[in-house]
Amino acid sequence: MIGVGARRNIRLLALLPTLFGTSCTPTSESLPLAAGAIGEPLAGLTAAELDRFERGRAIFRRMFTQEEGLGPRFNENSCNACHTFPADGGSGETSVTKRTALVNDQCDMLSGHGGDNVRKQVTSRAAELGARPVRDVTGATHTAVFSIPFIFGLGLVDAVPAAALEALADPDDSDGDGISGRVGRDAVGRPARFGRKADVASLADFNDSAFRLEMGLTTSLFPDEARAGGTPSVPAGADPTPEPEVADSTLDLVTDFVRYLTPVAPADSDDPLVSDGEALFDSLGCASCHVPELTTGPHSTSALSEKRFALFSDLLLHDLGPDLAGTCGPGASLTEYRTEPLMGLRYRDLFLHDGRATSVIEAVLAHGGEAAAARARFAALGRLRQEAVLRYLGTL
Repeated sequence: MIGVGARRNIRLLALLPTLFGTSCTPTSESLPLAAGAIGEPLAGLTAAELDRFERGRAIFRRMFTQEEGLGPRFNENSCNACHTFPADGGSGETSVTKRTALVNDQCDMLSGHGGDNVRKQVTSRAAELGARPVRDVTGATHTAVFSIPFIFGLGLVDAVPAAALEALADPDDSDGDGISGRVGRDAVGRPARFGRKADVASLADFNDSAFRLEMGLTTSLFPDEARAGGTPSVPAGADPTPEPEVADSTLDLVTDFVRYLTPVAPADSDDPLVSDGEALFDSLGCASCHVPELTTGPHSTSALSEKRFALFSDLLLHDLGPDLAGTCGPGASLTEYRTEPLMGLRYRDLFLHDGRATSVIEAVLAHGGEAAAARARFAALGRLRQEAVLRYLGTL
């Protein structure tokens, strides 16, 4: 019998002629595996690309000031204030609070009230003029806390062809395996693959939104202060810096830093339980959503072109059941989340989208919805076989 994960790999292999052309079509296993030390650049970058990586990293570490346009409402004053552990691009001790409204089964991202992102700080200038942090969002019906995600390997995520994600999707569960992943959508209906609700379409959009929503810095894409932390209204003069506050060249450098961050390499292990755990991971059905490897398409950057990488995610939306319900998204229900990448799992100490689980086994047993059957199969294992799965996950 062919397992579910293998069937999905067969679907991707059948798609390769479409993605790469029909002459000398590579198998996915023959393509190079992109991986490296955590926080380091991709292998194979040119000198010019490495220069942009380093210049972008410097901006990623930079603390922005209110004189440069920080705020007036914001969460942090630098990128690596959140993405700091165990290296630039990692996680942190902070979290993001989001609020949305579900009205007649439609998700309202509350754009008229400053958006779904809650800003917890104000600049000193804004405070002196009477502005206060946003502690509530008018009209919100649901609230969720999101831990800070790793951003390693996101350039490769951006380079996975949309057709590959569509090949993994099975919105009507046509194969009857109980898994019905869907491609996410952003606010204007574009296919999306970034964000916990799969609601951001591209890496450039992902970084643009971080500048605006986390630091309150306007960009040329959204030069309106209200889209960058100025709603509810703030007193005149609270943020007099001309818009846009972040130059396109600055944003492009940070985007290239993130684009060129290498995926985390799985740790080598000669523990026989690890090999057993890898086989169990697939047979239990975990790999149906946490797809071990994805493959990029042709790309103008050689280091991103036609590479395999061990993301352990299909980048699709899946229903995880009412116990994990949170906010909605433009194309996601309250209980749907993009499959969390397991890459770099061994560097984490909090798990699930909101960090509620303090151990991997606790996170596994909290899965519901489409993952309920895999969770039940794991729970039914003997303790030694469960340990084999956990040791395998400990190498990621």
